Amino acid sequence: MRPTIACLSLAALGLGSLGAHAENYIVLYGGSAVPGTAVKTIQKAGGALVHAYPQIGVVLARSDNAAFAGTLRTLDRTIEGVSATSRFASRVDGALESTADAVTESTPVAWGTEPLSGLQWDMVQIGVPAAHAVSGGSPSIVVGNLDSGIDFTHPDLAPNVDFANSVSCISGAPDPNPAAWDDDNGHGTHTAGTIAAAANGIGIVGVAPNVRLAAVKVGNADGYIFPEAAICGFVWAGDRRLNVTNNSYFVDPWLFNCRNDPEQRAIWKAIRRAISYAISKGVVVVASLGNTNHDLSKTNIDTISPDFPPGSAQEREVTNACSVIPVEVPGVIGVSANGNLLQKAYYSSYGVGVTQLVAPGGDRRFQLTAAAPNGRVLSTYPAKFFSGGPLFVQDSGAVYAYLQGTSMAAPHVAGVAALVLSERQLPAGAVTGVLNSTATPLPCPENPFDPGPPFGAFVATCAGGDGYNGFYGHGQVDAHRAVTAVH
Repeated sequence: MRPTIACLSLAALGLGSLGAHAENYIVLYGGSAVPGTAVKTIQKAGGALVHAYPQIGVVLARSDNAAFAGTLRTLDRTIEGVSATSRFASRVDGALESTADAVTESTPVAWGTEPLSGLQWDMVQIGVPAAHAVSGGSPSIVVGNLDSGIDFTHPDLAPNVDFANSVSCISGAPDPNPAAWDDDNGHGTHTAGTIAAAANGIGIVGVAPNVRLAAVKVGNADGYIFPEAAICGFVWAGDRRLNVTNNSYFVDPWLFNCRNDPEQRAIWKAIRRAISYAISKGVVVVASLGNTNHDLSKTNIDTISPDFPPGSAQEREVTNACSVIPVEVPGVIGVSANGNLLQKAYYSSYGVGVTQLVAPGGDRRFQLTAAAPNGRVLSTYPAKFFSGGPLFVQDSGAVYAYLQGTSMAAPHVAGVAALVLSERQLPAGAVTGVLNSTATPLPCPENPFDPGPPFGAFVATCAGGDGYNGFYGHGQVDAHRAVTAVH
């Protein structure tokens, strides 16, 4: 039997015969369909198929032919766009810094029994202890963590890792081998712990400690996320009907992806299709706003893109024709970050129409308190990256690290969404409604907001009222109110 486009092997397509300088290409077809002639056309243009996503009309191809994109568009007029991706990548937005199916019943969890729970100011701030008295979540709920993978050997994560739904998407094609989706960066393990570190008497506890975690690896060892990996990850989440996805990153080619730029358009539209596909399958998509202190609702100056290869950034003005992906895709829950003083974290991006909720991401400069003496958020971390120092904590041989960023904020919201779904099966839009309506409103500070001297570069302007504004959206996510609203 002749194989379909989606299951042709790379070897069968002659991928190994390509030169060392071959690049990956996103091929976007019109009408969200991939024609049956796609393989032959790609080969005729001097390329090979890596993977096809007929669900969204996108193909990932590879070629060492410099004329590949132009030739392919000439050969097939149903193609909307072809964009190379190999020289473009974004980075996850939180990192270690120097000290400079079938529904099963959800069960409550006793707060304070984990040895390090006293260090989790972030959980107290959003009402997790009270929420756990109602529910710790259900193992029928699966949260896909689109990140750098998960350390599935970490004692606080191992009980909840869902091997059947975990995958590496680094190549653009799904690879379910656990060795492929193991965390070789640390970022994914940290966000995973905030979502669902187990209540097992070790270390910390996550927002939803009884739910399962699917590692969907889209970030490589250096923390870069290429567009083909993000597309693969969202289609995987949709096909597997994962309940929630956490996305603590932005997807390149640029921080802002511009639909009116011919080089970016195909990638911009392909990723949007993949996200929309996941949402159409009932996936609740949560994403961080980013750490550049940009007002995403305004015209901005982008000075950090493209950030791969290093040193290639160029300053440019971006308008509302440009957006940060995934957070600015319709239907995505955008999360900004605050600290223990309930102020916008100095680094957190924001914006009316983009920010839905705020959650603890930490603030090491301006929001140091007795509960948060270093300002950062503590969560699980791979032992292989342990290097000692005040940003690491150990318990029972397991390693935990303090990080800050909107990357740390988003998984709090993903965890609360998982608690809500553990109590009641709801469409993705209804989950968003519950989270928004039960959030604790936070008013705009006095404008212009200056987190404190001498960092005037972080001055920002908050637009909106007490019920909704660009800094905090509908307010700080409240785990207890959200769970009791649907319990």
